[in-house]
Amino acid sequence: MIEWILIIILVGFLVYRLTPAKGIQTIDAKQLKDVLHDPNKVFIDVRSPMEYKTQHIQQFQNIPLKSKFNDLPKDKEIVVICQTGIRSNQACKKLKRRGHTKIINVRGGLSNWNFKGEK
Repeated sequence: MIEWILIIILVGFLVYRLTPAKGIQTIDAKQLKDVLHDPNKVFIDVRSPMEYKTQHIQQFQNIPLKSKFNDLPKDKEIVVICQTGIRSNQACKKLKRRGHTKIINVRGGLSNWNFKGEK
């Protein structure tokens, strides 16, 4: 009985962590290519500095997930990416709690990005 309760709690926790918060838009890698050069958007990569240094999309600045996101403008749309979309989802929720209203999470993250075709 206790095992089932623990499994239910674990599943609930995972669903909560992976479900996008209301008001957060999601796009995929193909849609990201369409907005990469939009000057009204701020692009942030929430992976670790080591991951970012290894490979990143040029338009994205590295602001690790543990950051406070203090310097991000609230009047621009924030596009958030990580390796798989999990940390960026967490970052989007954090930005929403900080009062940001224009937030986009890149679903699937860099795992779905083709660096050979990058412009």
